[in-house]
Amino acid sequence: MLSKQSIRGNVQIFINDELATKEQLISLSESWTDKEEILFRKLLKQGGKFKIRGQHYKILIEEQILNSRGNIDSAAKPMDHSGDGIDLNYLK
Repeated sequence: MLSKQSIRGNVQIFINDELATKEQLISLSESWTDKEEILFRKLLKQGGKFKIRGQHYKILIEEQILNSRGNIDSAAKPMDHSGDGIDLNYLK
């Protein structure tokens, strides 16, 4: 059986093209076999489409943008718009 902690926030799960809640998934998982639960947990990590007991599941994972070092990419610094024509980001 699934728990609330096993379903992360960066994952969207659709059942028959409708967005599912954690509570729906937990109640459905109570009747799954061990094989079906293992399949669901595996695809929960990698995403994809599959079918369990006649219901179509689609799992979408929102990936974070990483830089070349593997760290989470930070937002760009805002440019100077004071009107003097000099960008402080390029002064060094």
